[in-house]
Formats: sequence, C-alpha cells, structure tokens
Amino acid sequence: MCDGDSHNIIIICVMEDIQGIAGQFINTTKSHLFLTGKAGTGKTTFLKNLATLTHKTFIVVAPTGIAALNAGGVTVHSQFLLPFGTFIPDNSLPESLSESRPVYNQNILARKHPLNSVRKQVLRSVDLIVIDEVSMLRADLLDAIDYRMKAAKGNYLESFGGVQMLFIGDLYQLPPVVKRDEEALLSKYYKTPWFYEAKALERDPLVFIELDKVYRQNDVDFISLLNNLRNNVVTKNDIDTLNEHYRTANEIASLQEVITLTTHNYKADELNSKALQALSTPSRYFNGIVEGDFPENINPVQQQLELKVGAQVMFVRNDAEGQYFNGKLAIVKEISDDDVWVEMATTHTRYKLKRDRWENKKYSLHKESLELDEEVVGSFEQFPVKLAWAITVHKSQGLTFDKAIIDVGEAFADGQVYVALSRLRSLDGLILRAPIHTKAISTDKNIVHFTQTNHKPHELVDLMKIRQRQFIQHVIQKAFDLSPVLVQFKYLLEEATEGITKNSTKHPLHKIIEAIASENGNTEKFRRQLKELFEGDHDTLVMRIESGSAYYFNFLLAQLKLLLQHQEETRMLKRVKTYLNQLIELDVVLSRKIKEIDKTPLLTKHILTGDKVMDDASLTKHFEESRTEIMTNVLASMPSLKDGKKQKKKKGDKSTYDITRELIVQGMSVSEIAAHRGLAVSTIEGHLAKAIASRAVSITSIVSDEQLAKIESAILELPEGYSSKDLYD
Repeated sequence: MCDGDSHNIIIICVMEDIQGIAGQFINTTKSHLFLTGKAGTGKTTFLKNLATLTHKTFIVVAPTGIAALNAGGVTVHSQFLLPFGTFIPDNSLPESLSESRPVYNQNILARKHPLNSVRKQVLRSVDLIVIDEVSMLRADLLDAIDYRMKAAKGNYLESFGGVQMLFIGDLYQLPPVVKRDEEALLSKYYKTPWFYEAKALERDPLVFIELDKVYRQNDVDFISLLNNLRNNVVTKNDIDTLNEHYRTANEIASLQEVITLTTHNYKADELNSKALQALSTPSRYFNGIVEGDFPENINPVQQQLELKVGAQVMFVRNDAEGQYFNGKLAIVKEISDDDVWVEMATTHTRYKLKRDRWENKKYSLHKESLELDEEVVGSFEQFPVKLAWAITVHKSQGLTFDKAIIDVGEAFADGQVYVALSRLRSLDGLILRAPIHTKAISTDKNIVHFTQTNHKPHELVDLMKIRQRQFIQHVIQKAFDLSPVLVQFKYLLEEATEGITKNSTKHPLHKIIEAIASENGNTEKFRRQLKELFEGDHDTLVMRIESGSAYYFNFLLAQLKLLLQHQEETRMLKRVKTYLNQLIELDVVLSRKIKEIDKTPLLTKHILTGDKVMDDASLTKHFEESRTEIMTNVLASMPSLKDGKKQKKKKGDKSTYDITRELIVQGMSVSEIAAHRGLAVSTIEGHLAKAIASRAVSITSIVSDEQLAKIESAILELPEGYSSKDLYD
C-alpha cells in the first residue's frame, strides 16, 4: 500500500493510459474503485464506454433523477427501494428520535421496506454497481446500499454482498446535501457526510484512480490556475489574472452570444425572463411528448418550451452527427409552424432543430435468458434546447462554454467559483460581472485534506498483481462452491407455504437439494486441488478448471431442468403467485451459478496470460442456447400434463398477440396500439417481435427501410458469434 492510506484509500498515480488501467482493475479484480478527475478529464466518456470495456454485468445509479437520466441509469432510491431520510448504521435507533422523524436502519428496511422480487432478482444478477456523480452521495446512503446488497446476495461477510463498486465523480464539485436537523445525528456516526466515510468501506479499501489528462482546456496557465482554486492555494497573481477579465455593466450589456453563470436560481430565472420579454417577436409554444412513465421532475428541458425569434438557447445534449454539443449556444432565427431554425453561435451556421428523445429506464431480467435488461418504461421527446441567457453554476455541471459571463460575487457553496470557471475552454472566454475576492473562493477543507493526504505515487504493476492474484483465487473458490445455492433452496422449502407438499421426498425441490448436497463433498475436494495447483502448475490448473467447469455445467443444467419443469407446472395452479416468484428467484440463483462456472476457465486464462480484452459473448450464447433447449423440451411436455385447473382457450378466441398483429396490419402505430389496448409500449413491441420472427408481420411495418439498411449493415460488420447486446451498442 502507498503512503497515506487513511480514509481506506489506496492511491494510483500513473501517467500512461489511466482509463485503460481503470478498465483492467474492473475486469481483473474485485476492488472497489473511485474514478475521479478534474472537470473535462473524461469521466463521462469512460462511463458511456463501460459496456464495451467490461465482461461484468452492471447497473448504473445516481443520487438524483437528472443525474441518473444523464448517466443512462436509475436513481439510487428507486433501484434499492430506499425511503427518503437518514440511515443509521446501528441496529437500534436512539431513543431521542421521534417516530415522525424520517430515520431508518437495517431493521426498518427489512420490515417496512422489503425488496420486491424484481429488484432482488436484478441485484442478485449483477457483478458491478456504478454510482455516478458520487460527490452528491452521502455516507449513510452508501451504508444503506451496502445492507441492501448483503441482504439480496445473502452474503453478509463481504461489503456490498461481494459486488464490486465503481464510484465516479469529482469531490470538488457538487457536495452531499445535509439538512440542519440531520447534521448532529450524522456526526455521531460519520466524521463528514462524504461517501468515503461509509462504514462499508472500512474493511475494503478503495482504489483511487484519477484521470489526469484535461480535454476541455489546453491553456497551461489556465489549468494551473484552476488547480490552485481546487486546492485552496490561490495566489495574488491568480486573483489579479482573473480580475483582468472584469467588465462593467455597460460593457456586458453590449455582448452577444454569451451566457451568464450565476449562483442562485432566482437570478438565472430573472435574467432569462427579462431577456425573453424584451423581444418584440411573438411567443411560440412547443409541447413535449410523454409516453409511459416519465416523471416531470426529471424533464431535461421544459415540458412546454416557449421560444421567440431572437431568443438565445443552449443545447443540452451532444449531437451524434456533431452539429452541436452540450452547452453550445444558438439564436432562434425563424419559426414556421412546428419548425424552428437557429443560427449557431460563433460559426453562424443555420440549423433546423430536431426533437430528441430521452428514456426513463428500469432494470429487469429477461424472462427467457435471465440476462439483465434495460427496460424503457417511459420516454420524453422535445427540442434539446433551453433558454440560455443565464444558468446556475449548479446546473452548468458537465457543460462546456467557449465564452461566459461569470457572476459569482455571492458564491455560497464550497467549490462554486471553481465549477463556474472550469466550464470555460480558456481564459479568453471569461467575462466577470464583478471582481473576484479571495473570500469568495472556498473548497471544503476535508476534501483538500483527503485528496492531498491520499494522492501519493504508487507502483501500479505490483498492486495490480496482488489484486489479480486475490481475484483469481476468489473466483475459483466461489465458482465451485455450491453451498450458497443449497442454502437458498433449503430456505425456500422451509418458508414456502403455497402450492407444495413440503415433506414429500418426491417434490422437485427435494430432488434438487439432494443432488446438490450429494455433490458437496466432491466440490470441497476439487476446490482444495485447485488451491494447491494455483501455487504451482498454472497449465494444469487451467486444464482442471476446464474439465471441472464442463462437468458442473452439465450437472447443474440437469437441476435447472427440474426447476423449470416445476415452475411451468406451478404456473397452471391457482393462488401461487408468491411461491412462483420464489421459484423464479431460485432460477436466478441457479442460472447465475451455471454462468459463473462456465465463465471461470476463460477468466482464469485471461488474467494469467495478461490479456487486456476478454470476449465472453460466446459463453453468454452457450448458456442461452442450453437454457432455450431445456425450455423447449419442458414446454413440449406440458400438453401431456393433466390439470383440470388450466383454462383452455375457446375455439375462435383471439390471443393478445393476434389482436396486436391485426391492429398493426390495419395501420396503427406502436404507441397508438398501446394506448388503444391500455398496455405498455414495451408489451406491444414484444408482441410485434414475435410476429416479425414468425413472418406474420413485415419488419418494414415497424422499421423504416433506412433504419433496416443500417441494421443490416451493422450485422455484416460484426464478428461471428455476436450477441444482441453487441448489435444494440
């Protein structure tokens, strides 16, 4: 470990490909990571590319709705079903707390806010959890997540139930919010509210990786000045340099194509409102289109957008074709019916606005493959712009400006001046509404101390080898340990009250338990052999893992067939919903173990040989095909089952699938069918996917010729054995 590992941090300072190093740590260790860096160093880019960098199954969460939308994930509270309030890392709440106060602990979570089956299945399936904008995450909330993961995984010995955590963010930017009535209570358990103080990280130290290449700024002097602001070491020369950019109110009034960054919402709203009202052109209103579940509080732009010719707007997204970027300014030049033309700032090129689409997602498991799915539950379509004569420093996070008026004379939060200035590409674009004084520049001393104390050079290769060695040992021992699966099956058999004869030795769950229990002795011997081989002959180790993997893959597939058969038989019974959900949870546990065993040989070879890229698409396909074959055989046997409770479809009745197929043939759109039938868009899309696969509906009725050509072109470019996820990406 390097110097200064207080706060449970191990520091890495490497000047080479730091993003590649972060990817290696994710793929070949189980260490929790904190990926940080100054504004404009590529943290967002790393997150967006993560799906192509890792073989691990992961979900993305963020502390707020807007942050989650920008990260392409979901909120912390919704994913982990956490109530709003203060989490106490204590089994007994202090007596001084009243029942009305929003405070909870592990016991309250378990009793009053239990995880539902869907959330539990998702959390059990993940290897990695990414938390973006982690600077806003409080330590107590992270401890609540730790408990949720331990409970979901049934693993209380490791932090977060053995799941790897990736924290992304910059502690010098948005701080965690602590209300006054929470400060005293939190201080009893945490030194500061920052996420790294969480009890969950005391035993499992973070690996601290800082992205050091700044992409937003190229000016060495400006970068140095920003660093001084971050570290609370601003010099008189820095202040003098900044104040050279002060302009009077009259000088500012004459400026064009420039945005103001200010400290308070009311100031930004007032500037935008006055500027819009000053235009003599008529207002035009454009309504956003909402489908499904898309809460108004996460709208990235206004639901009803008011525009006028002459209005200054700002794009809030990056354009895939490179026409604009997040923070690009433009002036509205023409409005005709529903069409809006703008002129880009600086370049003065003309551009016709196009509506963009944002999606509200939730994580679920695919019913057939049990692979993690991002299910779109709602969407919002609107022009990707907002009025932009002014914006708050807080809302400027992630934006880049060529030129801006900085109004931070009333800075009230640590880091506000730094965040505002770091939005600019260079000092040439800086205009100050008021001179900056040293007293307005502040950074949380805890953060400065935390970073300076822990940011020490370290030999990365040595650390990587240590962590990789630990990881391989962990993977091997965990993969061939069947006892957690056995515990889950036994627990269900003891707890289940619906649809089964618990004491019957002929019951499928009894058969599965007996089979796995009889194998337990062999697995213990096998794991001891692998542990001995790990210390010496790696070639023999890999061979033994390959043979063991093949054996246990087939052995557990046989148990899976029994479970799936029992699931389908149970579906034919009445009043067994709870029990059926429990069976599905066992399905997730058993399927995950099978995939884990199947992946172990490839993962072991990958780490031992030092390969930087591991393609596990063929393994995913291997399990999916095996599971599909089992399900096909199970379903084929179902007609022979004699159960009077199963309702037979009457002759002439139309299935829900047939109704959807007929409506699409009649010319209705997917959204129209969903509204007409009162079903989710995703459900209708599922019907149509089957109809297209069976050639009952032409794909061109859903997908345009242009889109189809793009898809076909992408398929031709993909390597053999590609997965649907590869195609989607």
